[in-house]
Amino acid sequence: MNAVYEMVNYPIVLLSAVIAPFSILIVITFISHGSLFGTAIEGGLIMTFFSSGISLQSDLSHLKNDFKLQDMIVSSPTSSTLYMAGMTLAEIVYSIPSLVILIVLAGIYLHPSILQISILSIALLLMFAISVAIGFMLSTFSNDVVQSYAFSRLLSLLFTTVPPVYYPITYVPADYRYIAYLSPTTYVAEIMQSATGYLKISTNMITFDWVVLSAVCAIVLFLAIKKTRWKDV
Repeated sequence: MNAVYEMVNYPIVLLSAVIAPFSILIVITFISHGSLFGTAIEGGLIMTFFSSGISLQSDLSHLKNDFKLQDMIVSSPTSSTLYMAGMTLAEIVYSIPSLVILIVLAGIYLHPSILQISILSIALLLMFAISVAIGFMLSTFSNDVVQSYAFSRLLSLLFTTVPPVYYPITYVPADYRYIAYLSPTTYVAEIMQSATGYLKISTNMITFDWVVLSAVCAIVLFLAIKKTRWKDV
């Protein structure tokens, strides 16, 4: 409800939520003379989902440090997992305008089949789970909302603009590709681009991408559940 209120009464919030993924999409499309429009749409989806999950950090930090909401949640029957799940759904509301436009563009331009939609959806949800877990974990350690906003911007930049998510990894010089593979978003991009025909890689490489993405998701979720400072003792 807070997200809806902000976007209805303060249009700048709506503009801010939409402009980041589309600004890079437009730049990539112009530079490639339209040849990378399809991969740029997929990159916009990756950025939107990842940024939504990471932004959970700053919102949770604000509620924890400024409103002491986490102290109240801790003293209630609500578990940290349920709290994170509820806040995660709330973060999606901010991304609905961007997601609607990107999904419409994907439907018009990519014409994905049911199988392709399933592959893209699963890959994006795994990455979203990774970003949510990172955001939740960092929020419980942060003592200042300003610090949290800085972390959110930095992580979004590192994971969604530096790695090749708006364009195929083949555009990255071979000597530097190992750096790109340090980011889980690279594996998501490869899966999505391969599923829609923009990247030709072997079946073994696709399998490897799925294994790495699933393993990273499991590890990060485990750390978020087991190692998070949910309450002071």
